[in-house]
Amino acid sequence: MDVLLDVDGPVAVVTLNRPAKLNAITPDMAAMLRACLDRVDADPGIRVAVLTGAGERSFCVGSDIGELDAYATPWEFRNRADYGDAVRALRKPIVAAVNGYAYGGGLELALACDIRLAAETAMFAAPEIKLGWIGGSGQSALLAHAVGPGNAAKMLLTGDPIDAARAAAWGLVTDVHPREELIPAARRLAETIAARPPIAAQTAKANLRAAYSMPLDQAIRYERDLQTVCFATADAAEGRAAFAARREPVFEGR
Repeated sequence: MDVLLDVDGPVAVVTLNRPAKLNAITPDMAAMLRACLDRVDADPGIRVAVLTGAGERSFCVGSDIGELDAYATPWEFRNRADYGDAVRALRKPIVAAVNGYAYGGGLELALACDIRLAAETAMFAAPEIKLGWIGGSGQSALLAHAVGPGNAAKMLLTGDPIDAARAAAWGLVTDVHPREELIPAARRLAETIAARPPIAAQTAKANLRAAYSMPLDQAIRYERDLQTVCFATADAAEGRAAFAARREPVFEGR
């Protein structure tokens, strides 16, 4: 299988599994990825996902360029099932564990995740300009949010890669780990998030995404509305009761 799903308790690890091709994504892989993420969203026992790549060299280098000429028309290409859209559509939190090259669509996949961790050997690039096009899955907007417009412009206009240390300095990733410690670190982070009340976690994610595109006053009103929704849940009542009793809360996602 070119996309693997490994569920361990509340954490699902989704692995792009085409290492001989640097985990370049074919249309079939895109469909597999969407199916895996749909399963993650549909399973109430799964609270957090981790996205990574198989092998030691690459997280994902984007679309398999050899497959791009299979689209009959530019309009068919425009309306393809996009793997970045599939990740962004996930309601549950998702952590990118970037183990190697995150180029082109692979960079977009990492940007579509909520938190990004990187191996010391990871590299990030938006190389489409070197081939005559640009990214098409939110690359410019998401990259500018992550690293600022000037750094985004440098990556987008040169197509040249940056290493993990620079990615961390620019805010593209939150932490850098030795390669062998990356997945354990991603699992630990995912388990920490999974221990939080799942409705609140999903609401926090939705609120953060909405805040990207809202004026400040609207964002604050929206946040307050979502806070009220969370406050009415059984998990919030459990949190208040556990605080009063000085015990650890048990969150059931209700």
